[in-house]
Amino acid sequence: MSFKTVAQSQITLTQLMLPSHSNFSGKIHGGFILNLMDQVAFACASKHSENYCVTASVNRVDFLNPIEVGELVTLKASINYTGRTSMVVGVRVESENIQTGKIKHCNSSYFTMVAKGDDGKNVPVPGLILLDDDSIRRYARSITRQEHARERGASFTPEEFVASEHLEIIAQHNAKIVREN
Repeated sequence: MSFKTVAQSQITLTQLMLPSHSNFSGKIHGGFILNLMDQVAFACASKHSENYCVTASVNRVDFLNPIEVGELVTLKASINYTGRTSMVVGVRVESENIQTGKIKHCNSSYFTMVAKGDDGKNVPVPGLILLDDDSIRRYARSITRQEHARERGASFTPEEFVASEHLEIIAQHNAKIVREN
């Protein structure tokens, strides 16, 4: 079994934001940023696994700050976790005003990528060498995030879900229950 350090697979992508990347409000379109995030996650996972990779899931993307036309956007990707055939790639997006030098954190997300062989089947990936507390924290956080996702998924399956257990909390939100018979 082989192992690699986080640094051996890290990818950084920087791109100037053009008017063609903007939405109707003049800010950079979120879909364009998501596309760049997927590209950098793919590159990072493929570099680590030395195989073609596909996106299996994306864990929560919150757009924290808008990105302006004319800013430089930098996407930083690194492997946070390795399973048998999958990897969790952490992606951080920052924008920089090239006139003032001010840098904004725009969003972060976690992409689960799966390595594929030439036959299209999943293939094993190298493990991860954890060199410091930060890499250990990221690895442990990925394990916890996966466990929480499994628990969430299991508790809301149609077979396990009990609607009456959730009525009180739903009543506190912007919803009205009208059952049709």
